[in-house]
Amino acid sequence: MSSKLALYGGPKAVQTPPGDIFTWPIVTKEDEEAVLEVLRRGAMSGTDVTKLYEQEFAEWQGTRYALACNNGTSALFCAFFGCKIGVGDEVICPSLTYWASATPAYAMGATPVFAEVDPNTLCIDPNDIEHRITDRTKAILVVHYVGHPADMDPIMEIARKHNLKVIEDVSHAQGGLYKGRKLGSIGDVGAMSLMSGKSFAIGEGGMLVTDDREIYERAIAYGHYERYTLDNIQTEDLKPYVGLPLGGQKLRMHQLSSAMGRVQLKYYDERMARIREAMNYFWDLLEGVPGLRPHRVPKDSGSTMAGWYAPRGIYVPEELEGLSVTQFTRAVRAEGVACSPGANKPLHLHPLFNTCDVYGHGKPTRIANSTRDLRQPPGSLPITEGLGRRLYTIPWFKYLDKKIIEEHALAYRKAAENYKELLKDDPGDPPSLGGWGLFSQLQQQ
Repeated sequence: MSSKLALYGGPKAVQTPPGDIFTWPIVTKEDEEAVLEVLRRGAMSGTDVTKLYEQEFAEWQGTRYALACNNGTSALFCAFFGCKIGVGDEVICPSLTYWASATPAYAMGATPVFAEVDPNTLCIDPNDIEHRITDRTKAILVVHYVGHPADMDPIMEIARKHNLKVIEDVSHAQGGLYKGRKLGSIGDVGAMSLMSGKSFAIGEGGMLVTDDREIYERAIAYGHYERYTLDNIQTEDLKPYVGLPLGGQKLRMHQLSSAMGRVQLKYYDERMARIREAMNYFWDLLEGVPGLRPHRVPKDSGSTMAGWYAPRGIYVPEELEGLSVTQFTRAVRAEGVACSPGANKPLHLHPLFNTCDVYGHGKPTRIANSTRDLRQPPGSLPITEGLGRRLYTIPWFKYLDKKIIEEHALAYRKAAENYKELLKDDPGDPPSLGGWGLFSQLQQQ
């Protein structure tokens, strides 16, 4: 058994200063010069650098098209519009995600229908999709949650069977692979955030990627007015309206972000590889520890965890005589690690999806555009609703420093292996854990 818990007077597991192992993003002189070049010539609101970035990004992504947006939420809006999601439509999506994955449906006059997630991958469960499909279902929204690829093969099979679009939210997993295929290039369209907290960080921005010319052109028509011109548009039903954005939006990427993005792209694969090496080493050290399960893809599967954004561990309280994740994480924090329980709270339980009348319909927006009440009360998604008590944060190491990683892993091992002592003053878990919007804590130390 590990040494005495720091919570009860023992020595802390973490003794070594972390240095820059948690520093992110990595900003170099090359990034600074690229941004300054745009700034000095006053080209912040142009598109020349952005178009170069899109070309390079599409080549890296392996798609025909990439469209740079001012943030990931805007990229998702463009994806929804690109897929012709409109009034009365339904979009199936996971409840365990950031709100921006689902809320574009409201702006389109559509309704989100939430599905369960797989408790091991934390991504939408393919087995909980098909029975939710109706004649109003237009798309399936997939989130590669905290870096783990969703199981895309059965999802795509269901979508093709029912003639549905598949939108991939890749905000947590830029550059990740599913069976050797780049996330975001498997469905009909991918959308992602590139804000400064993500593993692919360019300051602020988003990107839409697709092989579908019509989706790409509709995305342009929705929020990129300066490109919505006859020489750019091939889709016939878009041509009569060129000149003004159909969505009344202005969503292009700021060129300071585009400039930084071009530099970050050059080094991103290499930096991702270093992160994966470090994170896998952390989990290898905890292999077989009761109560702790890694949230990662199997080795040699052809899939990867991208840049391990906002990494989590899966907690199995039954193996620790029911010790609450609240008490477990309290003990880990005492060892010198910034660790907290939970993740995103289930969206289907938030008032926005139950009682809020966003647009003045005189009824909750969730039912305003539907012929039936699609609200999902407590207990309707039991797996998702219970995950707050089965997840906890782990450090997001940016490179392999064995000594530092070993000390952090020891903190988790000590808490798990001394669980009997922790049971004595376990307060239990509160009714809910995690947060609706941003994660409950920063992933850096």
